[in-house]
Amino acid sequence: MLNAYKQRLEQKNTPGRAGGDNRAYFSPMHTRFILIETSHAGNVGATARAMRVMGFDDLVLVRPRWANVLRREETIQRASGALNVLEKARIVDTLDEALDGMTHLCATAMTPRDFGPPTRTPREHFTQLTQPPQTGGGMAFLFGSERFGMKNEDVYRCHVALSIPTDPNFGSLNIAGAVQVIAYEWRLALGGFAVQDGVEPSVQADAAQIAGLLSHWQQSLTDIGFLDPQAPKKLMPRLNQLFNRAALSEEEVHILRGIAKAMAQTSQRKS
Repeated sequence: MLNAYKQRLEQKNTPGRAGGDNRAYFSPMHTRFILIETSHAGNVGATARAMRVMGFDDLVLVRPRWANVLRREETIQRASGALNVLEKARIVDTLDEALDGMTHLCATAMTPRDFGPPTRTPREHFTQLTQPPQTGGGMAFLFGSERFGMKNEDVYRCHVALSIPTDPNFGSLNIAGAVQVIAYEWRLALGGFAVQDGVEPSVQADAAQIAGLLSHWQQSLTDIGFLDPQAPKKLMPRLNQLFNRAALSEEEVHILRGIAKAMAQTSQRKS
C-alpha cells in the first residue's frame, strides 16, 4: 500500500509544482496549513496527522529541506494513517504560491514583534472574527522553520500573529504540536465535532427493582450478622437513600444483588 502511495506522489508532487488537478476547491470556510522551510520529515507527517483528526486536509510545503519529504518513511510513519493529507499536499517554491486564493492570513509566533500585525491567542482572535472568509478565499495558517520560526517579512504579510500561551520558562513548542492546538481551536470556532459516546446509555432501575435489591441486601446483611433485625435502626432507609442518589442502572442492580447472594452463600458455608 505504501509503495502505491509513493508512486502516486512521485507522479504528482515535485518541488515548485502546484499539483495540476490537485488544486484545492475553495469553499467559504476553506482552511490551509502552510509549512515554510520545514527541515524535519517527521514534523510533516505529524502535521498531517494533526490536521486529519480535526478534519482538515489542505497542506502546502514551501521549500522543505527534503524534495521527497512526502515520500520519506519517517513522514509516512508519523502521519499514522493520514495518508490522504500527504497525498493531497503540495510542494511549492514561494510563499506567494502557497497563499494563492487565501484571504485571511495567520502567522504563528512564540514572541510578539515590535512591528507588524497584532499578536493574539488563537481563541481570542477566532472569537473576534466578525465574518468568515468569503467564497473564493479562505483561512491560511503559516508556520516557520523549526529552528528560526517565521521571517519578519512573512509575518508582516499576515492579518494576525497567533501566539499559543505557554509556560514563560519553557515556551518551545514543536511545529506539529502547534498545528494541533491551532487546528483544534479553529475547528472549535467552526462549530466543532460531536463527541462520540462509545458506551450505550444504561437503563435506570425502577422503584420495584430498587425495592427488590433492598430486600435482598437486608436478608444477606442479616445472614452475615451485620444487621440485627431486632434493632435495625436506620440502616435500610440509609441504604435506600444511597441507592437513590447513585441512580443505579439495571445492570448495577444485578451486580449488587450478586454481591448480596455471595455474602449469603459465604455465611451458609461457614455455618
